[in-house]
Amino acid sequence: MHAELLAFLDQNQIPYQRFSHPPVFTCEEARQVAPDLPGADTKNLFLRDGKGKRHFLVTVPDHKSVNLKALSAALEVKNLTFASPERLLRFLGVTPGAVTLLGVFNDSERAVEVVLDTELWDSDAILAHPLVNTETLSIPTPGLMRFLELSGHPPVRLSVPQPEAA
Repeated sequence: MHAELLAFLDQNQIPYQRFSHPPVFTCEEARQVAPDLPGADTKNLFLRDGKGKRHFLVTVPDHKSVNLKALSAALEVKNLTFASPERLLRFLGVTPGAVTLLGVFNDSERAVEVVLDTELWDSDAILAHPLVNTETLSIPTPGLMRFLELSGHPPVRLSVPQPEAA
C-alpha cells in the first residue's frame, strides 16, 4: 500500500518531501534519526469508544500529552480507550509503532474519524510516515488537508485536552 499511497499523492498533485531512515517506533526515535525535517512532529493515537463502534485517529504535536477522559467529553463519546493492534491493522493497515495520519488511506469504509489538534492547523507542514516507519514525508498543511478531504476523512479541528498540571 506504500507505493499506492505515494501514487495517490502524486496523482492528486499533493506535494511532499520524502526522507528514508532506519525503522522508528517512537517520537523520540524519529527525532534522533531525522532531526531537521521541515514540518511539525506529530504523535498519533488510534482510539475507540467503549463499545468499539466509533474509531478515532487523533493527531497532536509530539510534545503534547492527551487527557483521554476530557477528550471523550469533547468528542461526546463514552469511555475512549486505545484500540487494539488488531483494530489498528484492520482499519488503518498499520501496526503499533507505524501509526500515521496517512493511515486513513487504507480506511476505504471511512470508519475512522480524524481529529487534528488546532496547533497543527497553523503549521507550515506536517511530518507523517507513508504507511511504513522507515520513511517520513513532509507535507505542506494545505496539501495534507486536501489528502484528508480526498480520502473521505475531513478532520475535526480540536484543541485536544491535556492532563491538568499536578
